[in-house]
Amino acid sequence: MKKLLAISMAMVLALSMLVACSTSPGGNASGGGKKKYAIVFKNAGNPYGEKQMEGFKNAIEELGGEAILKAPDQPTAEAQIQIIEELIAQRVDVIAVVANDPDALQPSLKKAMNRGIKVLSLDSAVNTKSRIVHINQADPERIGRVQIQAMHEMIGGKGEIAVLSATSQATNQNLWIEWMKKELEDPKYKDMKLVKVAYGDDLRDKSVAETEALLKSYPNLKGIIAPTTVGIAAAGKVLTDKGLKGKVQLTGLGLPSEMAEYIESGVCQWMYLWNPLDVGYLAGYAAHALAEGKITGKPGEKFKAGRLGEKEIVADRDGSQIMLGDPFKFDSGNIAEWKKVY
Repeated sequence: MKKLLAISMAMVLALSMLVACSTSPGGNASGGGKKKYAIVFKNAGNPYGEKQMEGFKNAIEELGGEAILKAPDQPTAEAQIQIIEELIAQRVDVIAVVANDPDALQPSLKKAMNRGIKVLSLDSAVNTKSRIVHINQADPERIGRVQIQAMHEMIGGKGEIAVLSATSQATNQNLWIEWMKKELEDPKYKDMKLVKVAYGDDLRDKSVAETEALLKSYPNLKGIIAPTTVGIAAAGKVLTDKGLKGKVQLTGLGLPSEMAEYIESGVCQWMYLWNPLDVGYLAGYAAHALAEGKITGKPGEKFKAGRLGEKEIVADRDGSQIMLGDPFKFDSGNIAEWKKVY
């Protein structure tokens, strides 16, 4: 009887140890199968975000992992937090997030990291305490300054201008706008005045309404800079519908497929962007390198990013980031080619 009891207790102990191992923090839910890589975009139905998630998925599948694509209905931090908590419960290996707020996600993302989940941000950063590394589309200074330089050329260096941004908490938007304002401090812009920064929350209807409000509030407005793909397309439609081609200039960051008609018509002479497919793709390779222990997020580390070649981690204030490249100019000379790409 004692021998039978001893065997039973040994079996119970072995089983309990097995359960403990399978539910340990950060353990892969697939139990040795494919690693799970999740990306959380700002909101669903955003063409730019869809391309970014597609690029992420392509990279993860090239690397033999499982990609999980998530986006809330509304571009809020609260909605993203709910998704992040669900991903923690699923015990994914990596979470890549395009933040709706730089700080509000911190408790959930720190919780994820404490469970052994690797966390990175891309496109719109979370604060450095909330992630290991950030994937940046291009140098924020170059993005901000080049849009002011473009508008200066378009309006002949004189007149009132406005910015139509995404959400007021969007890290990338705010950083670009900071650099726009710094560029405007140059004496050569003394005859240009930034009258308003409006927020369309990356929602088409609100961006249309905000554009109409700008035109009504500032009848002498000469130009609109929209550093968001949803905003610039909405502004292009409003300026077209109101017959304001040549009267109110438009530039910013847009998807070639959405902006082709406005560039071809002259409503927008030119604009900028990078390839969102590549941003997501780079994030996918960085996520894999983190999960495999090939990088730890320290400046100076390098890794291979598939078709994008070797990438290096660089310092980012008190954190680190990986740069994709410079913003690319789209105009009437190349838009026909690029509108077929994305």
